[in-house]
Amino acid sequence: MTDTRTRSTQSAGGPLRGVRVLDMATMLAGPYGATLLGDLGADVIKLESHVGDDSRHLGPARDGEHSPFISLNRNKRSLCLDLGKPGSAEIFACLLATVDVLITNIREPALSKLGVDYDSVRKHRADIVWIGVTAFGPDGPYAGRPGIDFLAQGYAGLLSLNGHPGAPPVRVTVPMVDTMTSLTVCTGALAALRVRDATGQGQRIDVSLLDVLVHAQASGLGAYALTGEVTPRTGNRSQYFSPSGVWTCRDGKGIVVTCPSEKFFRNFCRALEVSWHEDARFATIKQRLVNEDALEALIAERCRALDRDDVLARLVAADVLTAPINGIPDVVADPQVRHNEMIVPVEHTKLGTINVTAPPLKMHGTPASVRLAPPLLGEHTREILTELGYDGTTIARLVDGRIVGVPR
Repeated sequence: MTDTRTRSTQSAGGPLRGVRVLDMATMLAGPYGATLLGDLGADVIKLESHVGDDSRHLGPARDGEHSPFISLNRNKRSLCLDLGKPGSAEIFACLLATVDVLITNIREPALSKLGVDYDSVRKHRADIVWIGVTAFGPDGPYAGRPGIDFLAQGYAGLLSLNGHPGAPPVRVTVPMVDTMTSLTVCTGALAALRVRDATGQGQRIDVSLLDVLVHAQASGLGAYALTGEVTPRTGNRSQYFSPSGVWTCRDGKGIVVTCPSEKFFRNFCRALEVSWHEDARFATIKQRLVNEDALEALIAERCRALDRDDVLARLVAADVLTAPINGIPDVVADPQVRHNEMIVPVEHTKLGTINVTAPPLKMHGTPASVRLAPPLLGEHTREILTELGYDGTTIARLVDGRIVGVPR
């Protein structure tokens, strides 16, 4: 191996150009945080074992490539390295010397055994920004337990609030806790990089699913702290105003309507050509909450007389808070989603042109972008090792010894 080390040009074009991120996390929260950094221009290297990220083996697949991995891992290069093999430590040390941010969700004791804990890593890069993602925190009574989004929903009270009154709790099926955690990972990395630019010092950052969801529960926890009120389960209704819910129209399609003020309720009534706002039972928010069942029955009857698109057009024209209940195909075809360029094509090595979601952050001076398709397992192993100074003969030996891996 030579001493020459080069930086990849894959980070060109974004505000994080020149920053290298090592993604050693699996599944969603950690990896998606790394993805967001990649969207902003960082060179993200996803380090995987020969088995690969667990998300490579779950869910719908085409030609052996599974959608959970494809959907979460744009703008990354994959390095397949078996950290348990003799001979891997030197490669890992060389890589760490080039890394600015490391993201992991490996639990102890494996974290320290593999040399991925903060104290071990900073021996190779003293100013590294190290981010550890856990379910409940790195210490405390729940430390070391396995956990996922669903469990955080239970511990942080979300399950107790989701669903209809009198019915069993229902989990939020969109992985909102994981996604919010990924945003927190990205925020932490950006803040720590700014501190490092000013002081030269890196730092350790801990992010947990539990903390992120407790943070999101600020309104419910705040009400309890202030008044002792426990937020009730309300289904599609609002606790504070009415009407607010979903209704089915004549063509069987659903619509969302919510009226948090008198103005919106009057607009709603005029759009549907009804005079409910003149009825004493519905004249104020307080009265509408008292007579919510009667009001919702009237709305249901009126919606059943009209097709969804007609209702939607009327309400949008009248400046009412409304939305269709879109399915996934509807979201992909939605004109605003398309206009916002949230679904974009990218060239995948194996699958050809595929569509992936795009960065939600719209920076007008240094825009985020999708540059790389989700990688095959070990797709960039040779490329990255070459950047680290390994020659072709050495790389071939490492591949033959299964210390590193390349696509089969």
